[in-house]
Amino acid sequence: MTMTSTLIDSLRGGLIVSAQAYPGEPLRHPETMAQVAEAAAAGGAVAIRCQGLSDIAAIKGRVSVPVIGLWKEGDEGVYITPTLRHARCCLAAGCDIVAIDATRRPRPDGLTYAETVAALHADGAVVMADCGSFDDAAMAHEAGTDILSTTLSGYTGEREKTDGPDVELLTQMIEAFPQTPVICEGRIHTPDQARQVMEAGAWAVVVGTAITHPTSITRWFDAAVRQANTR
Repeated sequence: MTMTSTLIDSLRGGLIVSAQAYPGEPLRHPETMAQVAEAAAAGGAVAIRCQGLSDIAAIKGRVSVPVIGLWKEGDEGVYITPTLRHARCCLAAGCDIVAIDATRRPRPDGLTYAETVAALHADGAVVMADCGSFDDAAMAHEAGTDILSTTLSGYTGEREKTDGPDVELLTQMIEAFPQTPVICEGRIHTPDQARQVMEAGAWAVVVGTAITHPTSITRWFDAAVRQANTR
């Protein structure tokens, strides 16, 4: 078994926790995110997904589970690890797997998705494709991507934004690419939803906001309390 297959196999059947804070938020600090990641690993997370070079480096130094790294730049178009340079910087910061935008939109550096993956594979990297549709997944699969994910479903205009995880897309990807691990990510807010996608055949599940974003969680509870008060 190769190191890549061993790494990917370590994710199978497990929970990946996304530890990210948005710009301007109180938790937006590498040490804080490292503590959050460490707590998630103690709770059973098989990997941590995180954003930004400082966070990747800090988290890698605090957890023994694999780190999935990405670098967001901008807030529209291709902004999740948008270029080969961004991906290589994530790897240099210490991530074990690099997550990149796998949509069919133009990439800022002019490279195609396939060219980006080929260059990263030449570097020895393991690549996770953040897809927004089935056509994205097909392109990523054709490029030889190591892991496919539903991360961008509902955010690129190709698919409706579902209330919970996009189980339909997940199922389509699993059935079409049975030899490639397919991870479900996006709008998984309850243990029941996590169980649902695993029962649908996901290789692993990524949960972020519901575990690591207290502002959003507080808003959910606040909305419920306010709704009850109006009755």
